Amino acid sequence: MAIKESKNRVVTFGETMIRLSPPDYARFEQAESMDVNVGGSEMNVAVALTRLGLNSAFLTRLTDNPFGRMIVNKAREHGVDTSGVVWTKEDRVGKYFVEFGANPRPSSVIYDRKDSAISKISPGEIDWEEAFSEAELFHTSGITPALSSSAAEVTGEAMRAAKEEGLKVSVDSNYRTKLWSEEEAGRCMSELMEYTDILITTEEDTERVFDLTGEDYAQVAEKLVDKFGFEVVAITLRENVSMWKNNWTAIAYADGETYTDMTYELELVDRVGGGDSFSAGFLYGYLTGEGDPQRALEYGNATSAIKQTNPGDLNWTNLEEVESLVEGGGRMRIDR
Repeated sequence: MAIKESKNRVVTFGETMIRLSPPDYARFEQAESMDVNVGGSEMNVAVALTRLGLNSAFLTRLTDNPFGRMIVNKAREHGVDTSGVVWTKEDRVGKYFVEFGANPRPSSVIYDRKDSAISKISPGEIDWEEAFSEAELFHTSGITPALSSSAAEVTGEAMRAAKEEGLKVSVDSNYRTKLWSEEEAGRCMSELMEYTDILITTEEDTERVFDLTGEDYAQVAEKLVDKFGFEVVAITLRENVSMWKNNWTAIAYADGETYTDMTYELELVDRVGGGDSFSAGFLYGYLTGEGDPQRALEYGNATSAIKQTNPGDLNWTNLEEVESLVEGGGRMRIDR
């Protein structure tokens, strides 16, 4: 793994929850035990970035109880700086449940996150100037402002502060139907795009959140740049061949040029967190490659492809493994 630099080059902000899932494809009703993991979009990004070799920090608001400490300990295990976490004795840590399906039964998610600690966060609780000291990029997602009106307000506060401190701002659209409507998401996210340099989105979210369609996704990406003035847009593209076989790729658009990459044929183990790993790989490639969209795209796709072959939200890959895949090292033989 690459030697890390002394500063936190990337700062992320959002919610992480305890994840519970029945083993062996069991349904919720028949479960007698649950596998326990932690997961949340922005922490997933911070973990993957740190494992790739960039120092990162994760900011959130957590209840000071065993569940909150479990989350922070897991982030610290991977080297993520959690010193800026806001602790409270009140509220609760959110949880979510994943039931893994198999054709023709889809996977299912149930959230139990109402009144979570971060949904009660207030402007001024985080010292953004301190958090962004020496950082280069701030990353968040559309999940965070969807949690509550105060979380949306703090997300905007963070993005404005990041721009004032000279950071680039990255946003993953991450639309969740169980958190807000398309109309609510469109209004809020469009306002936040004023402070966004890098947008990472999906083929569905471009229409559901930004109401933009086109003959192909390169055209949609161009429309997004024309509308909001982004530095670069990346759109991930997933083809569901079956429940556990997907084709995965993405495109990027910057400076009037469309960038493409190979398509990975995935044998899925766990797709949850795949988009977050794309974000991490994309940001790693972009920051270390002097803003090269092609490099960013290749690292994003490879990082995500590897993540979707391991269980849990977090990505346990490393830079050597990602670069091997980027360079064509995805062999089907045992590595020994």
